[in-house]
Amino acid sequence: MPDIDATDRRILRALDDDPRAPVLLLAQRLGLARGTIQARLDRLTRSNSLLAHSVRVEPAGLGLPIRAFVTAEVEQDTFDQTIHALAGIREVIECSAIAGADDIICQVVARDPDDLYEVGQAILRCPGIRRTATSIVLRQLMPHRMAQLLVD
Repeated sequence: MPDIDATDRRILRALDDDPRAPVLLLAQRLGLARGTIQARLDRLTRSNSLLAHSVRVEPAGLGLPIRAFVTAEVEQDTFDQTIHALAGIREVIECSAIAGADDIICQVVARDPDDLYEVGQAILRCPGIRRTATSIVLRQLMPHRMAQLLVD
């Protein structure tokens, strides 16, 4: 992990507020030279991929307003096959290994409850999946955030 000083933190907080802010605008907002901003962003990007340049697409805008988390118990000898099969389900937008009673947790999206049921069935058909449990997201109470980690 790179050494992050107070100036880096200011830049990262500004990007957390406005990820698409151009370097010139960041320089003006922060009272720093454009070259300083660019050099620090380049260094932070090279250092263990600290910065991920992307635009977040909202699934609801694609006609997929239902979000859910699906946990699953996986047979360990087929784990790689299971993950490969899950990657083939377009509605699975994220999958992580977890500790505890279950082995993985997937974030999924769907058009409606019937579609969510079908997504759940597709997950159950993946090789190595023993059982699943689905929790539907009713409302997002706190968006993905990072600024609180950038406080000195």
